[in-house]
Amino acid sequence: MAPPRILLCGDVLGRLNQLFKRVSSVNKAAGPFDALICVGQFFPESPEQLGELTDYIEGRSQVPLPTYFIGDYGIGAAKHLLSASKDSANLGFKMDGLKVCQNLFWLKGSGKFNLHGLSVAYLSGRHFSDGQQFGTYTQDDVDALRAIAEDPGIFDLFLTNEWPSGVTNRASTSDLPHGISDLPGSDSTIAELVAEIKPRYHIAGTKGIFYAREPYSNVDAVHVTRFLGLASVANKEKQKFIHAISPTPASTMSAVEISTKPLNTTLSPYTYTDQTVLAKEATKRPSDSDADSQYWRYDVSQKRQKYGAGDGDRLCFKFVSSGSCPRGDKCNFQHDENAREQSLRGVCFDFLNKGRCERGPNCNFKHSLQDEGESYSHKKRGSENASNRSRECWFCLSSPNIESHLIVSIGEYFYCALAKGPLVQDHILIIPVEHLPNTVLLPPETEIELGRFQNSLKRYYKNQGKSVVFFEWVSKRSTHANLQAIPVPSSRAAAVQDIFNLAAEKLGFKFVALRKNENSDGRKVLRTQFDKNFSFFYVELPDGTIFSHLVEENERFPAQFGREGSFSFSLVILT
Repeated sequence: MAPPRILLCGDVLGRLNQLFKRVSSVNKAAGPFDALICVGQFFPESPEQLGELTDYIEGRSQVPLPTYFIGDYGIGAAKHLLSASKDSANLGFKMDGLKVCQNLFWLKGSGKFNLHGLSVAYLSGRHFSDGQQFGTYTQDDVDALRAIAEDPGIFDLFLTNEWPSGVTNRASTSDLPHGISDLPGSDSTIAELVAEIKPRYHIAGTKGIFYAREPYSNVDAVHVTRFLGLASVANKEKQKFIHAISPTPASTMSAVEISTKPLNTTLSPYTYTDQTVLAKEATKRPSDSDADSQYWRYDVSQKRQKYGAGDGDRLCFKFVSSGSCPRGDKCNFQHDENAREQSLRGVCFDFLNKGRCERGPNCNFKHSLQDEGESYSHKKRGSENASNRSRECWFCLSSPNIESHLIVSIGEYFYCALAKGPLVQDHILIIPVEHLPNTVLLPPETEIELGRFQNSLKRYYKNQGKSVVFFEWVSKRSTHANLQAIPVPSSRAAAVQDIFNLAAEKLGFKFVALRKNENSDGRKVLRTQFDKNFSFFYVELPDGTIFSHLVEENERFPAQFGREGSFSFSLVILT
């Protein structure tokens, strides 16, 4: 399949007729293009320019191709975006854009979505606050992106309005536009975010000039990042405001392809920025200043006492939102299971963390504690909450967030998909079609199809000289199950058992070994060991032996244990 073809545009400033005339011309000459993405101010600078914007929103003029924007400020922004927010089609948790009119979508706040196979992250609005409801991003938006940055996989695109501070550091002076250092519009928060997210492309507007920086390497990542600053539509200086790209999605690229670095690659501009900024900050403010306290929720730069004074009672956003935190015991914020359970029942994180929510009636989540009867996992399927859950779940086939290009095969009860954050090549997930928390307690008739999928994968890997390890983490708070299949060289398959035993020993437990034979099915035996009131981990080794472990109520067990064990094995076979 050919890579998607995307048009990028800078500040539109309400000049939609000029923009779409240019887009139609480019599309005719070099298209077709799949989408248009606009960064920088989208709405007009003066009331006189509102007419053509209104024509598109009210349907008198047509947007020629799917268009996404993040510059939610300017004349008319509040009126039109408030109207879009209240549209029933836009209610709920939508990260792939709120529909403003046909083919025009507002990327609100922050988030990530899939665009023709590309993984896209975005931060809408600007840093400073002018007291308006639209046009500025909040600390919640920043925290959400920091949490997203911890997810596996590589982001193809990162969209911001303002430039990151220091992006021209270490760049070739011959490529810098004249007077660039004197232009306002750089943001240190965006510099921090892009250094954490490490996208392949970072696109920004607001400075009124075109600038394509040399690619730069990232810290703790093998791929490079390319920064593109775009000028405003129909600018007098004739600076470039439309740019076309056609990147192959990172999720489909080989390790060699993703790690290839052009000859003109520079060091990261943000390692230089971090050192200078931190040196200045250390001399001008104490660690408990008001400026520092804005990072209380998902602090990525400061060490804090977990149960000490000050911020010790704050919740970890990553844990509450996803059920796990990569920092584990080193996290300086609380991993509260009750808060996690309330979050699953649709309660607002700000309400849980601060007792109030600044969004008020505009918030799409609940502002009261919910009893067990309101839990998403306890509602009958077909209810409104179940429908919302399916739309938000990345594994539900009906969800707009599903990475459909990764799907390999779909059966009646299960489907197979490539892992978005694979440990090795051909890392596969076997996922129930129905939104169910685990594969252990599925109806007996589904086991036949599951066995067929597993046997097909075994034959596929065998033809490559490999065996397979299957594992599943069954948390009592799991949402949508996935059984992971990791191929390993057959010549080293015997080492897998030792790796998992060693990992278990480090955590202070021993696996229960279930050996299937001609008279017993391993998964049937497994069911007898499972208690739905406890979390559970099991792994099926290449020889058919199943290791299982029932996690006690107060036991600390990492949700990523299976991936960590498999990753340790992959390191062993490479050394």
